[in-house]
Amino acid sequence: MLERLVVQTRQQSEFRDLTREVQQVVDESGVQDGVVFVYCPHTTCGLTIQENADPGVQHDMLLLLNRLAPRDDPAYRHIEDNSASHLQASMMGFSEMMLIDQGRLVLGRWQALYLTEFDGPRQRTLLVKVVPAVATNVAAK
Repeated sequence: MLERLVVQTRQQSEFRDLTREVQQVVDESGVQDGVVFVYCPHTTCGLTIQENADPGVQHDMLLLLNRLAPRDDPAYRHIEDNSASHLQASMMGFSEMMLIDQGRLVLGRWQALYLTEFDGPRQRTLLVKVVPAVATNVAAK
């Protein structure tokens, strides 16, 4: 079943940790082994897996993304004046896949799943699909 996570962002640009929310979807699915796909159907926010121990990492990433695609570049042509948000979201990507083992997301010790907002604050809806592993019984030839 396709689940929806509704996320309210608070700032124009931010990293929002979604690991607990996605783990809750996995818990409710009952799947013990498989994969979970998270998809962001928006063009000005994205998803990434990144360090969760030091908030300086998110700050530094936002700083660099703003340098690569500054908000105030007069060469932009997009009429909504949020070209930088589109560019930054594209750099992050719009989907993530994580393994599930014994009912838990498989992430590194310092990793978390983040929604990366670049045009907020807004309400965002993410799509989450939990897929159980398929057991196969292949006879050796």
